[in-house]
Amino acid sequence: MTAAVELHDLTLAYRRHPAVHHVSGRFHEGSLTAIVGPNGAGKSTLLKGIMGLVPVSEGSIHLAGVSARDVAYLPQANDIDRSFPIDVMDLVALGAWRRVGVFGRITGRHLDKVLEAIHAVGLEGFEHRSIGTLSGGQLQRALFARMLVQDAKLLLLDEPFTAIDARTTSDLVRLMQGWHGEGRTIIAVLHDIELVREHFPETLLMARELVDWGPTDAVLTADKLRSARNLSESWLDAPPRMAA
Repeated sequence: MTAAVELHDLTLAYRRHPAVHHVSGRFHEGSLTAIVGPNGAGKSTLLKGIMGLVPVSEGSIHLAGVSARDVAYLPQANDIDRSFPIDVMDLVALGAWRRVGVFGRITGRHLDKVLEAIHAVGLEGFEHRSIGTLSGGQLQRALFARMLVQDAKLLLLDEPFTAIDARTTSDLVRLMQGWHGEGRTIIAVLHDIELVREHFPETLLMARELVDWGPTDAVLTADKLRSARNLSESWLDAPPRMAA
């Protein structure tokens, strides 16, 4: 397989404190991979590093055959400013900006795609609702609709199923599986281990450092999960490991 994302001895840090420490491996084209690990394991930081939102301290990230316009990012719900005066229609339409440009107008076929995406996630009738009035599940549906409009090859999802109801989770998992069936590369940060076991063929288990990466059944063993917890605790007790 062609690797969609390659990590080479990657370190990402905040103020000389490594959040991701010397991680190497590859996400293959068309793969569906969960990133799991204890709190503070660097999972979201790794996703942001791939997206280009966190600078690389050491090593490198290589996107094979994927340009910046081919990457879609779904942030954590807590990172969304729900007081911003924007409605569902405009939020979903943001997904078309990389196609039409920041100052382009959303018209014609792009507008059709926006409406189709809103329908696909079950938000018909919510087009002109302010995002500040949405429930957590409704907002997450709108964010998935935005990703539909982006039509990207590489999809990065940061805790996409946290704090939403079971029906919304089921609907959005089904949508994600549809993207996987189309051959898109999907990388998602998750906390729900059982959901990972059920729906994700590949798993990256980390605790700032790489613990294991491969088929989910082989990675999510009791021993490896315990190793991840122990490694995470050792990082909390250790001094900074970056050179001056």
